[in-house]
Amino acid sequence: MKKIILLFFALLIFISCTEQEKADLIIFNANIYTVNDSFAKAEAIAIKNGKFIAVGTTAEIIKKYEAANNIDVDGKTIVPGLIDAHCHFYGLGLSEQKVKLEGTKSFDEVVQRIVDFQKEKNVSYITGRGWDQNDWEVKEFPTKDKLDELFPETPIAITRIDGHALLANQAAIDLAGVTVDTPFSGGDIIKKDGKLTGVFVDNPMGLIGSKIPGPSLQESIQALKDAEKICLANGLTTVNDAGLSREAIELIDSLQQAGQLKIKVYAMASAYPKNLDYYLNKGTYKTDRLNVRSFKVYGDGALGSRGAALREPYSDKPGHFGALVNTPENLKEIAERIADSDFQMNTHAIGDSANHYLLEIYEEVLKDKTDRRWKIEHAQIVSPDDFDFFKNIVPSIQPTHATSDMYWAKDRVGAERMKGAYAFKDLLNQYGKVALGTDFPVEHVSPMLTFYAAVARKDLNNYPKNGFQMENALSKEETLKGMTIWAAYSNFEENEKGSIEVGKMADFIILDQNIMEIPVEKVPNIKVLDTYVNGEKLN
Repeated sequence: MKKIILLFFALLIFISCTEQEKADLIIFNANIYTVNDSFAKAEAIAIKNGKFIAVGTTAEIIKKYEAANNIDVDGKTIVPGLIDAHCHFYGLGLSEQKVKLEGTKSFDEVVQRIVDFQKEKNVSYITGRGWDQNDWEVKEFPTKDKLDELFPETPIAITRIDGHALLANQAAIDLAGVTVDTPFSGGDIIKKDGKLTGVFVDNPMGLIGSKIPGPSLQESIQALKDAEKICLANGLTTVNDAGLSREAIELIDSLQQAGQLKIKVYAMASAYPKNLDYYLNKGTYKTDRLNVRSFKVYGDGALGSRGAALREPYSDKPGHFGALVNTPENLKEIAERIADSDFQMNTHAIGDSANHYLLEIYEEVLKDKTDRRWKIEHAQIVSPDDFDFFKNIVPSIQPTHATSDMYWAKDRVGAERMKGAYAFKDLLNQYGKVALGTDFPVEHVSPMLTFYAAVARKDLNNYPKNGFQMENALSKEETLKGMTIWAAYSNFEENEKGSIEVGKMADFIILDQNIMEIPVEKVPNIKVLDTYVNGEKLN
């Protein structure tokens, strides 16, 4: 017996002296939602070379691994790095250099912000974004008259919050060479009493935009860095930028390669002819931070500016149907070209007509293809018979659009069509997954507002009190998956990110509250304490 006891203690000594495996970072005493297949929880993680090498209990990790950097998070909640499945990352950065018009309650307030901006900046061409006539007492498109009076020689072009309408003053219109007789298609140039009001909707915006000076290289670099800072502070580790030029994509790549941009970008190349020709010839491109394998296509405009293409007229504008911004023939040709490549097609479709037409095209060109994961971006108004199409098409949706639009959407489409509006649960039930985003800077960057809107279906004013069409609310688990592993899946990246599992990149965030257990009303107040990308703390 004495020999057995001595042998036992010798074995304990041997085990305790066994060399532990090396890690770069150990985080323990945590409340970790791994978002793996079983939605399991853990207490600790070990990270080496930017990847998770162990996930388990604190006792397991501390026993097996050692690291120079050990962090006790005192029970804080950790979730995978959040992915915004549809946003305008570069656009967010550029908007930091323009007049900010979000939240204005009248056109007079818009004008005052422009005046204040110009006093400070004194630019040769004033641009801005964020006005929304639906937030004003007079819910009509503005006119250029006051801008003409105050700025007769300085061109001004200010974009509506959804990016689908702009107001230009006469100086900007003259610079673009536009008159009442200028032809257009795929949108509208709004006139009153035979004169231009200054409002351009969808495609005709390009007439004005073609004369707006582009940002310098330094301004573009600063825009990307500004956007990264904002996104990392909000817990975003990957952003899906919905519509980029080749030049912007290559700038992002060069900054990432130089270590000057650390956030990960899933780039949707804008599907204009030059981009299509270049990338379809070049093929997909991927690094550990950049993935270029999709095209962003526009089907129609936006509901707020009555540019979304509807199957029946707008309820608040008889005879007006909105419009496709690409011809049916062009959309079909683009889809056929992309279907014959390894690229994904991600199409903006808001109105029920645009959704119907694009879903039919998708079904036709993909009939002999498997696992293509093509997306409909927004899918805001869908006809009842069209939901079945989403069995094979990824719904890429933005929960805060529902809570922003609910004040006026019913006016646009009427009670019957609202039954298929912002129908997130119905879309989830078809495909089995949804990819969640914000569409920032159209909406706020914060993923906590995305989470809240998806689950509570309310805005921050607690409206409506009982939630908006709650039959289409998502559960907390579904929402977190939509912001992590399902979004990663929609990008063909589910094997490298989207959950906290051994072998995946160590993208994760630490929160000051338990997002899965606190009352949903408190979710908008959650703070992101730390954001890690590839195991590196970046905020």
